Amino acid sequence: MTIRPYQANDLSEVLNLLSSNIPTYFAPEEYEDLKTYLAHEIEDYYVVEQDNHIVAAGGINYKEQDAYISWDFVDAHMHGSGIGKQLLQYRLDRIKTQGKVKRIIVRTSQFAYGFYEKNGFVIKEQHKDYWAPGFDMIFMVYQEN
Repeated sequence: MTIRPYQANDLSEVLNLLSSNIPTYFAPEEYEDLKTYLAHEIEDYYVVEQDNHIVAAGGINYKEQDAYISWDFVDAHMHGSGIGKQLLQYRLDRIKTQGKVKRIIVRTSQFAYGFYEKNGFVIKEQHKDYWAPGFDMIFMVYQEN
């Protein structure tokens, strides 16, 4: 398994990964949102390669002294394999090397918040139907033990 920076030629594989998680974890409308993000809003974005295929992806965005865990997902057939946790830890370690970051945030849904909760994030807010009808936004902040 290798974690490396996203490259433009990874686009179709990353979109296929997202599709494998629709509609269980992402709303269908979010497919176009991800395309826009990868084309115009990407800051630090990584993919996980295994056997020459991308099996997970996730990013970091920054705003002032906050770092946002963004657009992360694992191939639906590989949920529970530990890849998501490894990719999250990789990004947390990268963020911690930057002295300017005071808070690490993730905005997720009610379908995925449990993963972040198990990995040190605490719920601060919830907004109903934020991402799409039936997809609430759970605002969480990392609290290192």
